[in-house]
Amino acid sequence: MGSVTYHFGEFDLDPSLCRLGNGGRPINVEPRALALLCYLVEHRDRLVPKKELLDAVWGSDFVSDAAVTTGLRTARLAIGDTGRRQQFIRTTHGRGYQFVAPVTVTPQETTEAATTASTRDTIRFCRTPDGTRIAWAVTGAGPPLVKTANWLSRLDMERATPLFAHWFEGLTRGRRLIRYDGRGSGLSDWTSGFTAAEWIEDIDAVADAAGLDRFPLLGVAQGGPLAVAYAASRPERVSRLVLSAAYARGRLARAHDAAERAEADLDLKLTLAGWAAQDRSYQRFLGAQFLAASPPERWDEFTAYQRQTVSVANGARFLEAQSRMDVADLARRITCPTLIVHSRDDPRVPISQAAELAELIPDSRLVLLDGRSHLLTADEPAWPRFLQELYAFLAEEDSGRGR
Repeated sequence: MGSVTYHFGEFDLDPSLCRLGNGGRPINVEPRALALLCYLVEHRDRLVPKKELLDAVWGSDFVSDAAVTTGLRTARLAIGDTGRRQQFIRTTHGRGYQFVAPVTVTPQETTEAATTASTRDTIRFCRTPDGTRIAWAVTGAGPPLVKTANWLSRLDMERATPLFAHWFEGLTRGRRLIRYDGRGSGLSDWTSGFTAAEWIEDIDAVADAAGLDRFPLLGVAQGGPLAVAYAASRPERVSRLVLSAAYARGRLARAHDAAERAEADLDLKLTLAGWAAQDRSYQRFLGAQFLAASPPERWDEFTAYQRQTVSVANGARFLEAQSRMDVADLARRITCPTLIVHSRDDPRVPISQAAELAELIPDSRLVLLDGRSHLLTADEPAWPRFLQELYAFLAEEDSGRGR
């Protein structure tokens, strides 16, 4: 079934956007409780056992049966239900739970014209104070979500690359996604600097060109420390911060001893050797770290795309700058609510780096996903969980919280 909205009582539930509303007014619900409500509504034709709810909503996270009880209480409060007044969710003791209220289903608009209009890219250009030309694009419609540039992109190609297509479908569900090619790569000018201050100016230029004063910011992988630096430097502009597969310090910056420095240096040299020589065996080293859960042919697809985004010289400069980036002190200055999402078995950036970010950023929450890839793929269970957490977090702002 395509995307639908469920209507019951005075409420509207949109699982694709992780959004509950009453008469058009968003209702803030804790993400797990909202996921539990969605599951019960979608399976309203039968009684759902407690263990099935635990597996569906909490996955492999180690939680007790009390988690379901707490989640149910939260979901019931959101829709005016109680343990005694079970007009929506009925408990059958010892067996499970069932959504029993009448539900009507409205399919969301899925015509080709509507889909094309909502997902079409509009590529534009702007200039930074130092005169660098930056390519930026808008996809979708609705409240804005700005994504920082990361390793590496080319606006006119990434939508057609299967490895990235699901990001656009996922990030434009009721949202207007604004992204750009970082200076030195893609459609942006290839002759420019590679410093944090210059990268921050790139975001300023894109946000100004898009007419944005204040917006949520998404930083993925190497775009994470840049997003941290921007949120700390421009607190008046960033309303919410989302970090995925991110870190506060690059591999060389966080090396504590000679062995770690040698390992970080080897990682950099292997990647640069493959990049310069176009040697597949070396290039697969990087592809395997980004896409550990994927077969080797997808690693090749990834590196083939990267080769078309930047020159060999600029690729080396990117890697060197990112490896030495350190935003730990800036992270402590972030004042906006922050969501940190990270795969448990990310081979490129270990979860210790996500934990460090969560410790450094005052108003942050950490969500660990079951996954093995640095770059989330469409067929990983972690991907829908990431979208669920993202949209629930952004919905808190839409409902008026965290402003």
